[in-house]
Amino acid sequence: MNSMNAPKILPWIARKAGISDELALKLWRRAVSEAEYLTGATEGSAYWGLAIDRFLAIVEDEAGNAPAYSLTPAPQLSWMWRHQTRMSMMSLLATQNAYRLWQNTMEGMYQQKKAA
Repeated sequence: MNSMNAPKILPWIARKAGISDELALKLWRRAVSEAEYLTGATEGSAYWGLAIDRFLAIVEDEAGNAPAYSLTPAPQLSWMWRHQTRMSMMSLLATQNAYRLWQNTMEGMYQQKKAA
């Protein structure tokens, strides 16, 4: 599975979803193609984030079409990806807010010192 910078976790996801490695690679290629079409790029965080998000959604759909006699249900992986993304964004937002607070405090202290 060395095509189109496929993530190293692809075989693991394939096994967990009960699909073949070949099908997982095919679904990855589809997800990458869709991400490229939607973002108009082939690099960058928006592109890769969308590619992974699309891949997990497609895998979940594909695993949902598995025969009823499957012993292990397919994992819902997209929620984990979205949760991780959300937590990263919250961390960045908290850092940005702390910086603004610090900047406003320092500017206020400078203005007070200048006025005195």
